[in-house]
Amino acid sequence: MYIAIEGVIGVGKTTLARLLQPRFENTEILLEVFEENPFLSDFYGDRARYAFQTQIFFLLSRYRQQNSTVPAILNTGKSLLADYTFAKDSLFARINLQGDELTMYHRVHEALAEKIPLPDLTVYLSASVDTLMARIALRDRFYERAMERSYIAELAAAYDDFFAQTNSPKLIIDSNPIDFVRYPEHLNLIENRIREALGISPFQPTLIDGD
Repeated sequence: MYIAIEGVIGVGKTTLARLLQPRFENTEILLEVFEENPFLSDFYGDRARYAFQTQIFFLLSRYRQQNSTVPAILNTGKSLLADYTFAKDSLFARINLQGDELTMYHRVHEALAEKIPLPDLTVYLSASVDTLMARIALRDRFYERAMERSYIAELAAAYDDFFAQTNSPKLIIDSNPIDFVRYPEHLNLIENRIREALGISPFQPTLIDGD
């Protein structure tokens, strides 16, 4: 079993992954390494100038991590819970790159993606721009302090569009009214919906309006 959690910057992917891991037996966790990107701080200050360097670094870093770690864990018979997917990188590229740089990026991404195992289920935490900006401010990472609202809005739209169109197994959760850190019942709800989507007992079937 391979579950990935996705969503826009600040939505709570890593926190949710950490909280869910002990709830699934024999499950390893894979967390994205993003703070090692030497261009990240400069990128948020000047997106146009540092977009290509930032994007290529992330692409190769994510490929290296997933190509070595994901198959190694799954081949042992253990389950895996990740706080990102390899596919996410192209969403950022479409916003941050253009022209020849975007064309080159897509060629590299397409070649690398063929070697990366796909999740059995991707959990998409959707959120409004207001919610995302509030959560970004709350965690107060120094390199995100110059984050533009318009950039988050672009990302949110790109994520929504991607998950509306993808045919891959997915579970979309509106995270606006949810606080799975403060309220255990909210975490229980997410766990139950994941188990239901994958057919992993025990779970309570989701009731349909009218039942």
